[in-house]
Amino acid sequence: MNIVVLDGYALNPGDLSWDALKTLGKVTVYDRTPPELVAGRAKDADIILTNKAFVPADTILQLPALRYIGVMATGYNIVDVKAARERGITVSNVPAYSTASVAQLTFALLLELVQGVALHADSVRKGEWAQNPDFSYWKQPLWELQHKTLAIIGFGQIGQAVARIALAFGMRVIVSHKHPERDKMNGVAFTDQATCFREADAVSLHCPLNAENKGFVNAALLATMKPSAFLINTSRGPLVNEEDLAAALNAGLLAGAGLDVLGTEPPPAGHPLFKAKNCLVTPHIAWATVEARKRLMDKVVSNVKAFQSGRPEHVVG
Repeated sequence: MNIVVLDGYALNPGDLSWDALKTLGKVTVYDRTPPELVAGRAKDADIILTNKAFVPADTILQLPALRYIGVMATGYNIVDVKAARERGITVSNVPAYSTASVAQLTFALLLELVQGVALHADSVRKGEWAQNPDFSYWKQPLWELQHKTLAIIGFGQIGQAVARIALAFGMRVIVSHKHPERDKMNGVAFTDQATCFREADAVSLHCPLNAENKGFVNAALLATMKPSAFLINTSRGPLVNEEDLAAALNAGLLAGAGLDVLGTEPPPAGHPLFKAKNCLVTPHIAWATVEARKRLMDKVVSNVKAFQSGRPEHVVG
């Protein structure tokens, strides 16, 4: 089979191997593929693998040999699944490969907001401790997480992993979730979304993006949060109205935000959150630990094998 990887660099910038995939067919790996080149590069492909390169309906119609699209990620909105299904093309994704890594970054962002580790380390490097008359100083209020309330919006595998970490810190955990009976957890209280935002000392988003919740974190909802509260988003950028969040941060309506995802990636240079008060933005790295990328690579290969055997796994749509 002819296998084309449209954008392999993010998954494998050189520290992993494509060798296992190469045992399954003729493999061509492109680091990146802009939209206008997708159809041309995939024109003879039986299988295409994509992370963020879009495969829309008009492209699918130009690929007569195509039988399988493997999404090298969990989210699969980059593929027109309906158009693929109409052509008899199987689409698979890779769920749950980065659960531990995303939960870890969620707390890395929250801990930086409440403890300022990087802020204070930079201060020391600049010589501020050496010049200080006291043995200790701090450049922001420092907060304990114990007894603080963490609200989790969405309680899939990542949300549950975040809850377990929060409970280990001694936090009170409240959750807004569609299936509380199915996913109940000791120490976790389920409530409605409005209560979560109103009562939380930190809100962490872990819900999938859909037409109903796009931009739901807006000015009205942010205004209900405590001015001492933090917002964390390691889920999907478009869940947040970024202009509203920047305005809320600059007006002091909440204490800070930590974001690993934005509505447009990469973002424009003048993005309003880059200069917003106490806003941490990381470049979509929660998924990208070596361990998570290795699991992702292994599952991508496993998905291709399953399709070739006639028993496809993790089929979406």
